[in-house]
Amino acid sequence: MPITLKNSQIELLIDLPEENYQSSRFDYCGKITSLKYQGICLSGSETDYAGVNKNDGKGFYNEFGIDLPLNFDKTPIGGWFHKIGVGLLKKTNTPYYFKNEYEVNPLTYKVDYSSNNIVMQCTSPMLMGFAYKLKKEIVLIDSGFKINYTLENIGKQKIITNEYVHNFLNFNNQSVGTDYQLIFPFKILPHLFIETLNQEKKVIISNNTIGFNESPSRDFFFSNLSGNEIVTAQWELINRKQNLVISETGDFETKSINLWGVPHVICPELFHHIHVLPNETISWSRIYEVSNLN
Repeated sequence: MPITLKNSQIELLIDLPEENYQSSRFDYCGKITSLKYQGICLSGSETDYAGVNKNDGKGFYNEFGIDLPLNFDKTPIGGWFHKIGVGLLKKTNTPYYFKNEYEVNPLTYKVDYSSNNIVMQCTSPMLMGFAYKLKKEIVLIDSGFKINYTLENIGKQKIITNEYVHNFLNFNNQSVGTDYQLIFPFKILPHLFIETLNQEKKVIISNNTIGFNESPSRDFFFSNLSGNEIVTAQWELINRKQNLVISETGDFETKSINLWGVPHVICPELFHHIHVLPNETISWSRIYEVSNLN
């Protein structure tokens, strides 16, 4: 059964590791499937409202190593490689592509929870000198939630990877459009984007803000929003029709921020770059807060 964390403002639904999503991309260790604020749903899913596939992303799913999982390059075809928070994946192709389906040998998880928090922990096997312990705690706060991460390198190789939350945001089933406005604490630099997908020209970028001149009917995507400059890991999404705002703030700086969206969800992504030496432990956190606009 999913775990529900709830207070007077917030209701958070979290799938246990063995429930629902069992594919090879997103971290099983804390699958936040939905968020409600004062009864209004603020999250969506990778596919549209009808026909949601259990292996699609939803809510606030997490991913480690979207570009290159640990030891992938040195793993032969048919061998196994680490996907942090998922388990061991079988290599069937090269290069790695996050949307491909790989056979999964999942990790074993320890789960503890109370009325206002849940803690999930896993320990990987040693493989090609790589091994780790991951602990994730999701805690309710008055008007949102906090995710605390701890990653311990128990292997012989240094761990170099990245982590982000794929925020599938949607206000009360309202399509993305002119009522949505995404704000960053830095100037957005379109001429330094690595990738741009805005074929309909419905996404409007101005200074530190991304908005819409009408509702898109196709995907949109922008990478490297800060132009590779190191900036505060933060965004704020406003919906004027619902009179609500949600924000995410990391306790780290980042130089990698992407935005992906489709007509039914908008997904800002703050990447945390990870470098952990053997016998070293690092910790970081993300805070999500929701409030009325005025």
